[in-house]
Amino acid sequence: MQRFTAERTAQTPDELWLTEHPPVFTQGLAGKPEHLLRDLGIPVVNIDRGGQVTYHGPGQAVVYLLLDLSRRGLKVRQLVHRIEQAVIDLLAGCGLRGERLAGAPGVYVDGAKVAALGLRVRGGCCYHGVSLNVDMELAPFSAINPCGYPGLKVTQLRDLGVADGWEAAGEKLLAQLKRQIEL
Repeated sequence: MQRFTAERTAQTPDELWLTEHPPVFTQGLAGKPEHLLRDLGIPVVNIDRGGQVTYHGPGQAVVYLLLDLSRRGLKVRQLVHRIEQAVIDLLAGCGLRGERLAGAPGVYVDGAKVAALGLRVRGGCCYHGVSLNVDMELAPFSAINPCGYPGLKVTQLRDLGVADGWEAAGEKLLAQLKRQIEL
């Protein structure tokens, strides 16, 4: 992502990357060590996105948004809103009501976080993105204050009655993101 963004030109097409990660905690630029509550033997990687600490693991759909915000005429807050709306629309298609919480980026269902996001903007272009909990082991979230919020509940699509695996849910998320950012 960093190399792709650093090597971009004005003609470089925007890209969305869908992936799944092995178990890892990622600590954003604002990350505070006190949000890592205990060691589970899962690596902690310091990264250059915004935000605090989160967990990524098998069964979670992660979409990286490699976008030229300047060319698209988007500000960061607009992009965050559109990413959240893409998740909310995906959830609505599954019969679920997703919502935003003021001051806490991401998407929530009944107060539990189902999708987290963190971005980095450099030279008018963004990278990093959004993670959607689909069908994964949620226990590692108990070893952190997710996104810096003590006691924040997390959920996943499987526990909300959605049978999709991470790839199928990820493809649906890609479709919603493309619609929201007109890609």
